[in-house]
Amino acid sequence: MKESIHKYFQVGTIQWMSYPNREPMESLKAIAKDDFFDAIELKGYGEKNEEAKKLLEQSHLKVCYGAQPRLLGPKLNPNAIDEEERKKAEATLLEAVDEAEYLGAKGIAFLAGKWEEATKEEAYAQLLKTTRNVCTYAAGKGMNVELEVFDFDMDKAALIGPAPLAARFAADMRTSHSNFGLLVDLSHFPTTYETSRFVVQTLRPYITHLHFGNAVVKKGCDGYGDLHPRFGYPNSANDTPELLDYLRVLKEEGFFRAEDPLVLSMEVTLRPGEDEDIVLANTKRVLNRAWALLED
Repeated sequence: MKESIHKYFQVGTIQWMSYPNREPMESLKAIAKDDFFDAIELKGYGEKNEEAKKLLEQSHLKVCYGAQPRLLGPKLNPNAIDEEERKKAEATLLEAVDEAEYLGAKGIAFLAGKWEEATKEEAYAQLLKTTRNVCTYAAGKGMNVELEVFDFDMDKAALIGPAPLAARFAADMRTSHSNFGLLVDLSHFPTTYETSRFVVQTLRPYITHLHFGNAVVKKGCDGYGDLHPRFGYPNSANDTPELLDYLRVLKEEGFFRAEDPLVLSMEVTLRPGEDEDIVLANTKRVLNRAWALLED
């Protein structure tokens, strides 16, 4: 493409993935000073929220809030069959909406919880209940809610899940809440045994947010599962050709929106012994090369 990627997307990074070892205020400043980034995805800073808020206000970054760590860390399940367990997950997501609003985000993203085949439909109904309650609360603040599509049987083993089930869930949600959308991630396509074309075309009406990255899906290989290694990692599934294909499909399906660009964030993190700045630069290089190869 001759035109800049920044015309069509707000390019972002996920702070806690890009800088897992650095003090949060230090890494926030590093991202805010890097004009390659138009957006930042964060998870809150606890007692340093006020300091972070001031930095974010200076930065002109689009602020996105990822509530996934709130669920994954304490192993909370928004589709738990046990109602008290479901309510615990809902409560932390409602708190996430408040924290996101304070930090300047216009919404939150989260993921479904684990599921069992015998209670799959019941879990689906529980997830609808949680998501509707969170969407109703967020709508009162003029905010959006996004569900990230994860693997269903490899690592996170989340209910949502394969693209067809994600499409069903999003359609059900949109019957009651227009502030709901889906977040899709190139990293996860190999883990759900799907392609960019299949996922994007299946979920097209509901996609509101984009991630890209890499995964190892060969059993027994280092980095196997949903670990988001750098591009070029041994035995991994995605590199420049796969990112180029993802961008090509997004272009064909109408996601190049100069007037209302989606966030396109890199979700890449370290393997043992790797350097944060080098892995981040690696990711930029792959994105720049894929964009350069994309046809006008």
